[in-house]
Amino acid sequence: MKNWEAMEAFVEVVRQGSLSAAAIKLSVSASHISRLITQLEAELGTTLLFRTTRRIRLSDAGELYYQHCRGLPEALSSAEEMISTLNQAPIGAFKMTCATTFGERYIAPLMNDFLLDHPKIDLDFHLTNRSVDLIEEGYDLAIRMGAMKDSSHLSRRLCDRVEYLCASRDYVDQHGMPHTLAELNKHRCLIGSKSHWLFQQDGQHKEVKVASQWRSNSGPALLDAVRKGLGIAQLPDYYVADDLATGKLIPLLTQYQYPYSGVWLVYPKVRQPSPKLQSICDYLIQRFKQDPPFAT
Repeated sequence: MKNWEAMEAFVEVVRQGSLSAAAIKLSVSASHISRLITQLEAELGTTLLFRTTRRIRLSDAGELYYQHCRGLPEALSSAEEMISTLNQAPIGAFKMTCATTFGERYIAPLMNDFLLDHPKIDLDFHLTNRSVDLIEEGYDLAIRMGAMKDSSHLSRRLCDRVEYLCASRDYVDQHGMPHTLAELNKHRCLIGSKSHWLFQQDGQHKEVKVASQWRSNSGPALLDAVRKGLGIAQLPDYYVADDLATGKLIPLLTQYQYPYSGVWLVYPKVRQPSPKLQSICDYLIQRFKQDPPFAT
């Protein structure tokens, strides 16, 4: 690229027909244009232009060089314009992940709406309850639940999330309610993907490890078991909001309920947020703020 400025000057001289006209076009002096072309000819080891006080004429080498170079300034300008567009508008491949049920119910519909207005984004949306490695597996964005513990990533809060300990009315009628955290070991506890439950006691975060003969990594399966009276379980609001509102499920140990654990938009710290990442995060946060999909 060392001859780029000289090549651009040469092309403009040929187009404009004189050094002075090319100098005006490029906003430099005619003497600067002359020096550039002299340097270019020295680099190439040949004469490109025959110059007189009144006109210029291309040599054979100059004609050949011009034919090869004449489209390059426009090509560079076009490339710079495309990069500028890329840096401003959501475009290109985007890979994201989310927990299965939350993603199916709430994120997928919103992303489908987003794509209607941004058809140049190629979305790869992977739903899994496994905690993926964003960098190793090439994810641009992950939506994660609970307390943020990984400081190697950046995050933005999408919405609050409340965990409810609950049971069916039939279970409570048969087995009663626990009144303290210590009484949990006397009840049939149903376990999801975590072996501990989250509470707040005396203003402090408290995790209680529970044992169970029933375990599943499926939230809907866990909810079904609770509804059918197999035991008690801790589930997030987006699973149980409707059942709590209708009385189908009963909240337990509400005095120990942990206030908020949050849903987070998480992305690698090593990457400068791209326009598509920024746009998608802003969009999801705004949609959740405007129309919360679940509430208790």
